[in-house]
Amino acid sequence: MHDTQDLITLFNSCFLEEYNTELALGDDEPIYLPATENQPHNCIFFAHGFFASALHECSHWLIAGASRRELIDFGYWYEPDGRSEAQQKEFQSVEVKPQAIEWILSMAAGFPFRVSIDNLNGSEADTDAFKLAVYNQVKTYCEKCLPKRAATFRKALCHFYGSPLEVAMEKFSMENL
Repeated sequence: MHDTQDLITLFNSCFLEEYNTELALGDDEPIYLPATENQPHNCIFFAHGFFASALHECSHWLIAGASRRELIDFGYWYEPDGRSEAQQKEFQSVEVKPQAIEWILSMAAGFPFRVSIDNLNGSEADTDAFKLAVYNQVKTYCEKCLPKRAATFRKALCHFYGSPLEVAMEKFSMENL
């Protein structure tokens, strides 16, 4: 069983003390909010209690640099569903690395992963090219290494879910996207 409370507990045990960042259940739309005088912790809010949403939002934080972590939603724009072809291409270009991290974390948790195009009512984009880009980014992470925070969270997921600590590329397949 994949319970978001387990993710919250694991994430917060890894990052609350050192990075003052917590994972929390949000409402309709996910959002990252840096700490303020009224909010003592940086907060990653994921949508609707979905396990996949929690992993995805964590992935954005895990690769965001220090200056991006000081900005609401890391300073990225977000156009809702219904994006034009140009907007969708831009969206996909910034989603490759987070979705690659999400896939790696999903494997560590034994949870199914599907790429998110997130534009059901918008213009069609080259989904195959996006899937290939995510796959190739996973390959790069497997060959080189994960960013430090991503590796820390992946290791915690592996221990909790009893999955292998080695990130093996042969476990990832384009057919699974």
